[in-house]
Amino acid sequence: QVQLVESGGGLVQPGGSLRLSCRASRSIFSINHMGWYRQGPGKERELVAAITSGSRTNYAESMKDRFTISADNARNTVYLQMNSIKIEDTAVYYCKAVVTGLRTYEYWGQGTQVTVSS
Repeated sequence: QVQLVESGGGLVQPGGSLRLSCRASRSIFSINHMGWYRQGPGKERELVAAITSGSRTNYAESMKDRFTISADNARNTVYLQMNSIKIEDTAVYYCKAVVTGLRTYEYWGQGTQVTVSS
């Protein structure tokens, strides 16, 4: 089992920055990969960025130049640094953890709201 708690969302102006945090209930070394997803109003959930236990990263093409995913293993936390935020970045941002063994398990956080408005 992995519990995930996101934080750091809020109201931000276009062009601003935010850093989202996702704290896991166990060592992220034991988690194969973690990712940030988002779901905007009336939209499907989409991948924003992901990071493996070996620190390999993957980004959605439209966000790779503005967002950065990173991990702090000592704090069991994955971050999403969001820069040059746009109105279309408004969404609920979710953290996901995937643990693969004999079976693959997926765990989701409760989400954190990011609202971009002037």
